[in-house]
Amino acid sequence: MKRELSCGFSLIELMIVVAIIAILSIIAIPNLTKYLYKARRAEVYIHLGSLYTAQRAYWAEHGMYAKALTGPESLCWQPEGYQGGGKKERFYYTYGFGHGNEGIHYMTGKCGTSVQGLSMTRADKDGFVIGAIADIDGDGDPDIFIIDQRGVIEHIKDDLSLR
Repeated sequence: MKRELSCGFSLIELMIVVAIIAILSIIAIPNLTKYLYKARRAEVYIHLGSLYTAQRAYWAEHGMYAKALTGPESLCWQPEGYQGGGKKERFYYTYGFGHGNEGIHYMTGKCGTSVQGLSMTRADKDGFVIGAIADIDGDGDPDIFIIDQRGVIEHIKDDLSLR
């Protein structure tokens, strides 16, 4: 009698393949999420750059810097598609000044981060500092950026370096 060879994989071979895929996933997923968080930071540079441009235009017209993003005597600035702040927004960071009212002095992004970490922000006739803050990785520690009247963007606190 001839013995026929079976065509297929044994249970052990399948378990080895599944184990290899699991190990590769364990290595790859944290790196992919870190790249996702870094990609979210791109919005900060775009929005702070537009806030800088709006402040310079306001100063050219009024001889001082605006203390509000929207409303009377303001920059008339808001992120694209702003809907009142919070989870429904398409942007992640909270932008503006560390005081005042939602929708006037600051705009809260999808991360819902409070403006309390933006206490260094200000605007007067001599200069301004506008901030952006978000807990982009959800660990309770915020990422903080500011821009000033010189157009310099500073990364005050790095949320991702703490990982």
